[in-house]
Amino acid sequence: MCGIVGYIGNEQAADIVLKSLQRLEYRGYDSAGIATVSDGELHLIRSVGKLNNLAALLKDRAQPGHIGIGHTRWATHGSVNEQNAHPHIAGERVAIVHNGIIENYVSLKDQLTLEGHEFKSDTDSEVLAHLFFQADKQNLSPENAMKSVLSQINGAFALAVLYAGEDEKLLVARQASPLAIGKSENMVCVASDALAMAHLTRNVIYLKDGDFASLNRDSITIWDRSGQRVNREAITVSSAPSLIDKSGYRHFMEKEIHEQPDAIAHTLSAMRESSRIEEKLADVSNLVILAAGTSHYAGQIGRYWFEHLAGLPVSAEVASEYRYRHPAHVKGGAALAISQSGESLDTLMAMRHASELGLKSVGIVNVPESTIAREADLVLPTRAGPEIGVASTKAFTAQLTVLFSLAIRLGLKRGHLTAAQADIYETILLGLPGAVGQAISQFESVRTVSQYLKRAESCLFLGRGPLYPLALEAALKLKELSYIHAEGFAAGEMKHGPIALIEDGLPVICLLDHHELSAKTISNLKEAEARGADIILISTQSAAEKVDFAKHKIVIEDCNPVISPVVLAIPAQILAYLTAVEKGTDVDQPRNLAKSVTVE
Repeated sequence: MCGIVGYIGNEQAADIVLKSLQRLEYRGYDSAGIATVSDGELHLIRSVGKLNNLAALLKDRAQPGHIGIGHTRWATHGSVNEQNAHPHIAGERVAIVHNGIIENYVSLKDQLTLEGHEFKSDTDSEVLAHLFFQADKQNLSPENAMKSVLSQINGAFALAVLYAGEDEKLLVARQASPLAIGKSENMVCVASDALAMAHLTRNVIYLKDGDFASLNRDSITIWDRSGQRVNREAITVSSAPSLIDKSGYRHFMEKEIHEQPDAIAHTLSAMRESSRIEEKLADVSNLVILAAGTSHYAGQIGRYWFEHLAGLPVSAEVASEYRYRHPAHVKGGAALAISQSGESLDTLMAMRHASELGLKSVGIVNVPESTIAREADLVLPTRAGPEIGVASTKAFTAQLTVLFSLAIRLGLKRGHLTAAQADIYETILLGLPGAVGQAISQFESVRTVSQYLKRAESCLFLGRGPLYPLALEAALKLKELSYIHAEGFAAGEMKHGPIALIEDGLPVICLLDHHELSAKTISNLKEAEARGADIILISTQSAAEKVDFAKHKIVIEDCNPVISPVVLAIPAQILAYLTAVEKGTDVDQPRNLAKSVTVE
């Protein structure tokens, strides 16, 4: 989940690397560091905590050199301290940065220790620095050292290597962790995400698993896992640096909540441009939806739509579990992988596993150049734009937009919907940006509820039908941002155990619309209220009128129940956001989290 950066060019590398790291801080913010080479010497600077700490150090300490690497860390092995921060140096000649996990680092570290190597950190990554140092002592060239090191390590990695005395050479490699190379005149850069290089270039080469490369400002040489020279096509990426700012909002998350009508509209346009999707999937007998976190909850909501509108059997699987199972699939199925970044390791590996089992692969991603997008048989893009806040908002509703649109198109193609019925649902879909915009207009009305909720230690979220997975997502948002313990349940499951948690004053937050199941949900709320719960509604107007015992209500205008999971997601996001603001937590960078999960 860490972010890595490298640069060779005419500018001071430390300044460029820091700016790029700031665009990668969503990947981890436990510590950060930069190494540069100047006049044959390595220069290292590291700090604990967020990048502003490193930036402050750089103001007072010269970091010379036109070549450098940088790292922002999400801790996996070893606590959060300066010794465990990257870059790691061995022998005063080799510096490395690494994203991933070296699975056999213990045995390698034991052997290196026996050979006299002294380790300064508790990380798995430092092993890499010592392996390169060892190869250097054997007089191996940097390129041959890379071959040697790669032959010894197991696991997932994206790494970059600097050598003292090599002022014009940067070595990089990738296995199961994203890495891209950017090129422009007299400059080469590398980063975990093209977004980090958007201020430098939009011409990007994506390395494939097993690739490694030697870079200088004038050339890029790439080898595949067999050691053969290969060419990797350069592409022009879409990320513009102007999109990566707060535009006057207090937080990126607040900005991204307000961007959702446009994000949904742009995604609808992308779906219209994706012609003949339904024909490519017409013979699919069933769907397996693979995702993690918020994307998984989007998939769970999508399952209801595919079943209802397309008559298609669907399962929604947690990617980290599915990738290690051996499920018996019906012939002719497809795997639908959902990932904002398109780099979530569990989702990527689950999609590959499904392909090995004979399923057609479909990717729903927000980054068209991502690994999932490149490997899937069919790609359905969301056009939410860069999402910087770690807690997903606009990417989630854009994913739901794709799922709903696809369900309609498959329903028509499969004969489950008539043309007239499909037209009705398409009209509802086209009205989604307006409905979401109306929900966002209720932003300030949520503040009173957030002021109440900030005092809670725990709360429950309830929903039925497609609002049940939305309850799971709403609970996730609240605990991600405010650190309040929150759980989501199907309302009908309350009597099967969770009701034991209810005591006087416990907030029970219910997502409610005027669906055919709303009366049953209201009965479940009465049961909770009878046991002392404080009932909070996130509801459409008609449904709210049926509940006169709620302590608080967050009410939006009525919408067709088929899209209420999308529209009701908005006040749930706002509630989580404002509660976090009231508590004073770090909204955009919640503790212990990272945006793109590229490790197991």
